[in-house]
Amino acid sequence: MRTSNMLKLKLALGGLATIAATFAAQEARSDSPRPVTPNSNATGFAAVYGVLPADQAEFISTAAAIKSAAASGAPSLVWEVLEHGEKVECLDCIGAVSPLLYDSNAKTREIAAWWLRRRIFGVFGPNEVYQQTIQTLATDASPVRRAYAANALGEFLAAPGVAACAAALADSDAGVRAAAATALGRLNSDGAGALATVFGDVDPTVKLAALASAAAINSFSGVPALAALTTDASADVRRRAVEVLDALRVADAVVPVVAAAQHDSDAGVRAAACHALGSFGDASVVSVLQTISTTDANGLVRDQAKIAMLRL
Repeated sequence: MRTSNMLKLKLALGGLATIAATFAAQEARSDSPRPVTPNSNATGFAAVYGVLPADQAEFISTAAAIKSAAASGAPSLVWEVLEHGEKVECLDCIGAVSPLLYDSNAKTREIAAWWLRRRIFGVFGPNEVYQQTIQTLATDASPVRRAYAANALGEFLAAPGVAACAAALADSDAGVRAAAATALGRLNSDGAGALATVFGDVDPTVKLAALASAAAINSFSGVPALAALTTDASADVRRRAVEVLDALRVADAVVPVVAAAQHDSDAGVRAAACHALGSFGDASVVSVLQTISTTDANGLVRDQAKIAMLRL
């Protein structure tokens, strides 16, 4: 009986192996490529896409589809239709799409600005959408609309938005200040030094937004203020400040970063500081890292100190 059961098991396993081998062979075999390049012997759709099924071909949105999608406010429909309408010039559509800059869905706001900034006419002229957005940021009574206007100016990627967002860093609402700080990062500008001024903001979210932008722009002038954030009351801000100093390779900040590595109460900050010390290339910190690698209470911090020493 036992021999019979073993024989059945072997046969079953053999059958499974045969099936697996068959599937593997089918996976390995390449199907013949379908002609999806222009076909000079055909007309219409087939002339462009060959035998590709019509439902798999990219479509170009119509003006009517853009206006209908904008009116519906359905996020996925808006995203799809605007993406496929990148080069569709439709002046009537601008009035339908521009309210989406203030939609509650962040992705909808982003793609609306993306579509609008590609218009040749109807967006950047006097009293048109772009100028209206700047005015909204400066004067609208709603802090939510002001914040969304700052988001839009960042996505428009146009130079006048720099001054507008720099001014908005002094807005009474923290959400607006954070949005303006983020927009400056998208605009690749520190607002002629204005970005560093919000490192002293009372709201940590504003500081974090400014830190993210400081790391993103090509030329940041507020390094001294950045180094001061290594002693901020918020551990998140201290850690992000150290990470930005690391990313920018601000070797002049070695003293405050050493202090953070040795004494910060947050293990995440100490670990980030050890990593930064390894990036700065200052061999004078080896002894500090050596001590941290053997005495810090947190294993990740000890490991980061050891890695940093290997990089020096």
